[in-house]
Amino acid sequence: MSAKVYFSPVITPEKVKEMVALAGKELPGKVAIKVHSGEKGNQNFLTPEFWKPVIDEIGGTVVECNTAYDGARSTTERHRQLFIDHGWVKHFPVDLLDASGPDLELPIPGGKVIRKNFVGKDLANYDSMLVLSHFKGHPMGGYGGALKQLSIGLASAFGKAYIHGAGVPEELWTADRDAFLESMADAAGSVVEYFKGNILYVNVMKNMSVDCDCCAVAEDPCIADIGILVSTDPIAIDQACVDLVYACSDPGKPHLIERIESRNGIHTIEAAAALGYGSREYQLVNVG
Repeated sequence: MSAKVYFSPVITPEKVKEMVALAGKELPGKVAIKVHSGEKGNQNFLTPEFWKPVIDEIGGTVVECNTAYDGARSTTERHRQLFIDHGWVKHFPVDLLDASGPDLELPIPGGKVIRKNFVGKDLANYDSMLVLSHFKGHPMGGYGGALKQLSIGLASAFGKAYIHGAGVPEELWTADRDAFLESMADAAGSVVEYFKGNILYVNVMKNMSVDCDCCAVAEDPCIADIGILVSTDPIAIDQACVDLVYACSDPGKPHLIERIESRNGIHTIEAAAALGYGSREYQLVNVG
């Protein structure tokens, strides 16, 4: 069955809030709001001011996890300072889910590559989640969207290495690419299962570089902004974003498409759909 994906070409903080309300998805209990804090030096990440209206409306806690590579987000101390420097703490309560161990281990009995996922242990304190994603390219995954936020984004520092290494953390930069993409799909599915469907996804197609917000030195955006998408299906929303890139007439799109295709980025969506926790078929509902 196809999923509904709401779409608007208008990109404003107020429109994000409006579309989340339009989706009509109740997020019960204590809500985790997954964001990307933005690596120090990155110029493309979506700021706390952009997300403020929808976060204020939902009233949840901003959550993130530390990275598996050196940088401003590699330790709890550095990452907390970056949250201050980037203005998140000024506006919202912030929870670094893996600030202290041990990790929360999520089983993946049907995983194609990995059979367990290591997430920040504080995830256990939440009942539902709003996943706020900046859709753009990615140096290893081809693209970054909802599935990446669910997998790499919620994984602890160790969990990130475990996914990147397709179950062998020591091989985080050398593992087979498709095995890494399939591991992301496996990990994302474990989070969907954990929350029993109590998740809503927002993808914003703005400031779209071929590089991720995790890059301290990132290319500038190569393609014009496209819009905001909201869905209860993480697979459908990512597929819709990829389709909108291919369908647009912007002269810069070949650069982003090359990044997606050269990393076989669509395979994450294929692998996730094969696991059955969402659908690549969707109904695009134009909001205007």
